[in-house]
Amino acid sequence: MSDRPQRTNTYTAEATTARYRQCLFDWLATQPPLWNQINYRRRQAYFSDDGDVWDADYTGLYDEYAPIIGKATCQQIARKNSEAWRSHFRLLDQYHDDSNMTVTEKPSPPGYWGNREKGYELHGLVRNDLYTFDWDEDKSTLSFGVGDVLKDRYGLGGNERITLEVKGNPQWDGDDSRLEFIYDEHADQLRVQHPVRIQPDKIREQREDAFTHTLDPENTTQAAAIDVGANNTLAVVTEDGGTAVYHARPEFERFQNYSERIATLQSKLPEDGYTSDRIQRLYDERSRKRDHSRDAAVKHVAEWLLERNVDTVYVGDLTDVLDTHWSADVNEKNHAFWSHRQLLERIQLTLGDVGISVQEVSEADSSSECPECGSSDVTRNGDSFRCHDCELDAHSDVAGTWNILQSEEGPMARPAALSAERDRDAPVDGAYWQWNEHDWIPADFGEQSRSVDQPSLSKPASSQPG
Repeated sequence: MSDRPQRTNTYTAEATTARYRQCLFDWLATQPPLWNQINYRRRQAYFSDDGDVWDADYTGLYDEYAPIIGKATCQQIARKNSEAWRSHFRLLDQYHDDSNMTVTEKPSPPGYWGNREKGYELHGLVRNDLYTFDWDEDKSTLSFGVGDVLKDRYGLGGNERITLEVKGNPQWDGDDSRLEFIYDEHADQLRVQHPVRIQPDKIREQREDAFTHTLDPENTTQAAAIDVGANNTLAVVTEDGGTAVYHARPEFERFQNYSERIATLQSKLPEDGYTSDRIQRLYDERSRKRDHSRDAAVKHVAEWLLERNVDTVYVGDLTDVLDTHWSADVNEKNHAFWSHRQLLERIQLTLGDVGISVQEVSEADSSSECPECGSSDVTRNGDSFRCHDCELDAHSDVAGTWNILQSEEGPMARPAALSAERDRDAPVDGAYWQWNEHDWIPADFGEQSRSVDQPSLSKPASSQPG
């Protein structure tokens, strides 16, 4: 079962009664201290000269915590902590591997879930066989048990369990895995992460339910390449010259507006303060809007590729952009806005789930050579690409993607939306796309350099998003 792919459903939840809510928060508040104590013992071993994190003894803690949260939950916290340490060691190996450029900053060991002085980060875990969902059109619920101490404290009957109303629909159907609760104090919202393990042959079937098109093995398939960038979220070129470019500049401008608003609020904090509920809400909203637009772009391009019966995609692996083109804007785009590796993983997951093979390839020199004649006498300025030998004028990301595809598949048709300057080169059914905060919609080429209509965070408070 452990080898089966796992996907996660996400919901929000609220306790159905005030008594359940109080019990729930007592239950949540007990788990971070246990995590912290287990993690402290492992960190002590990690930083000692001859210690081994796996030798740290913590099972004696169960006697203190099991009466409140149950022994099974104690074990789940210990198991999750072990997973965090294994992940740390994997990242550390990648960091020390000179041939692996996916981890460029030394990873830190697992941290704590808050502390008693400043408050705990409220997390809760429930083993896969100790919770129950009851799905209904009108009201869906989730129930689970707690330890005897809490049952006595809140007068819960012998078989009575905390019951929460769940909002959201499961996207994935499979065998339940460990449930996780995360309480967002700033939004006063309880989020539920519900992982399920799915048979490999069911992943594609479930994912394809969300798409209009599927791969047709009876018809000719083709390959495509994707350039993942900061100025344009995705640039895609297929073997027959199909092109799609997803503009990122308006999204980055929106992201910067949030960053400026956050910096302004931080400047008004007391000297010993770093954040506030209002600042944290802006951070969360900034990330949520960024992730929403990018996830929607990946889903949109997956549908676009399926429609063209593309079964193989080459994705450019770009790991040296900061070294080659460092600037304050590029730094923010890469580390805060772009999140290159995270976006690559999203592409691999979504496309892989619908049967499209994804292969990472080097982007070295993809934008410094002419895809038409191979000359290196080229100029790239923003979205414009110019070859001084054959006088090719092109969109720089389209030219780079064209190079990637040709390096893997050989010469191919000239992309349909090649030019960075002439709208007549773009097909009428849309090659350039812009985000309107809900959907990716067709755009003229020039629009990628300007912000689309959107709320401005610099406007008066009445026009700002909450």
